[in-house]
Amino acid sequence: MKKAGIIGGTGKMGQVFAGVFERAGWSVICSGRETAPGNMDVATECDLVLVSVPIRNTVDVIREIAPCMHEDQVLCDLTSLKVAPVRAMLASKAQVVGLHPMFGPGAGSLRGQKIIVTPVRCDDMRLDELIGVFRGEGAEIAFTTPEAHDRMMAVVQGLVHFSTLCMAETIRRSEVEVGEVLEFATPVCRIQMGLIGRLLGQDAALYEDILRLNPYLPGFLTEFGDAASRLTGCVTGEDQSEITRVFRENAEWYGDHTGGAMNETNALIKFLVDQ
Repeated sequence: MKKAGIIGGTGKMGQVFAGVFERAGWSVICSGRETAPGNMDVATECDLVLVSVPIRNTVDVIREIAPCMHEDQVLCDLTSLKVAPVRAMLASKAQVVGLHPMFGPGAGSLRGQKIIVTPVRCDDMRLDELIGVFRGEGAEIAFTTPEAHDRMMAVVQGLVHFSTLCMAETIRRSEVEVGEVLEFATPVCRIQMGLIGRLLGQDAALYEDILRLNPYLPGFLTEFGDAASRLTGCVTGEDQSEITRVFRENAEWYGDHTGGAMNETNALIKFLVDQ
């Protein structure tokens, strides 16, 4: 029987993947901050080692275990960034695959969920075995490089969370009560307020790491600031056609996505109204 070890396996995401591998017929051991076995035990005893710890701790944990791993093992991480963790894993002799589950521990199952895979040093047999475990649970797999992954996460996570936090901060600084907003909210506003509440109801440290540790995010934030300045000028300036110009430029850029997005959000709005 194959053995999988999860460092940080006592945490919520670690427990999700412990269940995944157990259902696939693997023996699973987990280490945590205050539990036995320890990280080194996991690293030396297991065929597959998954590092599932906070982003800010991931590289240090990998550096701790890398010297004791050998070429017949597979070493993976589950964090939201890939360049730095993968670089640290490559210092070991193990097969190396970066993983990023695009969902949280509350998802319930892997069915229909996406896992991004960055296989930087792994033979086909071991990679197929690993991916087979996830596909067996119904997960969708997307392959990319660590660099392309982190650049896209600067948009998918960093820019999205930053803009949501900006809206939250604007409402707070303007001393507008949340209840008052909700009393007058349109369905679209309710969705946006829901995203704000969802963000603020989670672990601030996770979002701090996502925002501060992605090396590609500052460039997008510069563009964000420039875009906000341009739109502010459109609103306060004398050229009444400028907002229409910006609207049309973006509608052309987003193309067919607008139609699909309209259908999806209409369904979401209907769900909210029917509650």
